[in-house]
Amino acid sequence: MDLNQITIPSINVAKATEFYKTLGLYLIVDALPRYVRFECPNGHSTFSIHKVDKLPKGNGITLYFEDDHLDTLVKNLQKKGINFAQLPEDKTWLWREAHLYDLDGNKIILYHAGNNRKNPPWRIN
Repeated sequence: MDLNQITIPSINVAKATEFYKTLGLYLIVDALPRYVRFECPNGHSTFSIHKVDKLPKGNGITLYFEDDHLDTLVKNLQKKGINFAQLPEDKTWLWREAHLYDLDGNKIILYHAGNNRKNPPWRIN
């Protein structure tokens, strides 16, 4: 089994599309204003956004995107006007993370974990 895609809700799919294109995702399905789908620059996963009239309540969704050059990515995104809630920081779980939010309040974590993503020292065998 392999993860195909994640779909998130948005009040304004057109604005969300521009935001995620700025992050570096490639638009592969354009059914604006109700739906779009992106391909990640690396790997095989896709990511889609669908139109809703009302966003879900609660903590919502957290999206994780890994990049081998996290600090450079963050600096480049800041130059493009992307604001971060937390700049890159080393975590106790051996990941380096930067946090931000999309226009609908979905939390995004840009990170680098390398081998620790799937094989941390505490992995169960």
